Amino acid sequence: MKIVIFGAGSVGAYVGGSLLAAGADVVLIGRARLRERIAREGLSLSDLGGRRMQIAADSVPYVEDAAALADADLILVTVKSADTPAAAKAIARHARPDALVLSLQNGIGNAEVLRVALPGQRILAGMVPFNVVQTPDGRFHRATEGELMVESSKALAPWHGVFAQSHLPLLEREDFIAVQWGKLLINLNNSVNALSGLPLKTQLSQRDYRRCFALMMAEGLAILRAAGIQPAKVAKVRPKVLPWIMRLPDGLFQRVAAAMLRIDPEARSSMWEDLQAGRKTEVDFLNGAVLKLAQSLGRDAPVNRAMISLIRAAEAGQLDSLDGPTLYRRLRA
Repeated sequence: MKIVIFGAGSVGAYVGGSLLAAGADVVLIGRARLRERIAREGLSLSDLGGRRMQIAADSVPYVEDAAALADADLILVTVKSADTPAAAKAIARHARPDALVLSLQNGIGNAEVLRVALPGQRILAGMVPFNVVQTPDGRFHRATEGELMVESSKALAPWHGVFAQSHLPLLEREDFIAVQWGKLLINLNNSVNALSGLPLKTQLSQRDYRRCFALMMAEGLAILRAAGIQPAKVAKVRPKVLPWIMRLPDGLFQRVAAAMLRIDPEARSSMWEDLQAGRKTEVDFLNGAVLKLAQSLGRDAPVNRAMISLIRAAEAGQLDSLDGPTLYRRLRA
């Protein structure tokens, strides 16, 4: 059975490479820049536990043409959220109607966008809890912990074995909307990290940056309560406890949240990587999802709205990195 990774950037390359290393039949579809790099250097993977894999260039089927979707039995969609409509069009054009499509994307609603555009296709939502960074020596490094979570479905039965062999076990969840919101609340820190200019571990070690994260998370939790949505626990502690933990003084936070800081020292958010590369970020699908939900209830989410404005300024090259106290003042204002 063939697996196609559609949107093989950092997460897609790591997941696809892990599946290849376990012997799965995999094709990666992505951009020319990464295809050329893999053709020169092969595909190098590592994780927080010290596991390393090197896959030779001639063993990595990496293409740019979406026509490779035609042979897929399973399509893993790992494109940025803004590219989901275009991905749906490509799947409609090239993929078999019986192929299973699994969205492994940030934010809320990508699977629904695919369902609307691909009526009759089997679409499932998934969630990648871990962070993947590209290291200076070219590795795709899994820098944080967590296991893949997916919407519960009988269609996943044939795939559990190969994912487990790839050290990527699929954890099926019935409460997937709650899972997505639980992950989104954690992803609100992506914007803080992007504007800090610091590695995640360094940023989370500074209280003012954590207080910024706590402001946005507390606002998100209040909106979710108003909407009758209870976010699932996808990290070490329940979502409602996280803002309190983030506000703790540095010394106490280091003791209470030691497990949270089990992060590679060089790990950064994908939003930081997007800003560095001059790409549009996913802020509208993360902080923007909180704002959209608030507006659907006739409410506002001023802290997340302020962060969206700051990230858009950074995308336009009008804003550099901000220190913690300055960012906190901006968000409180």
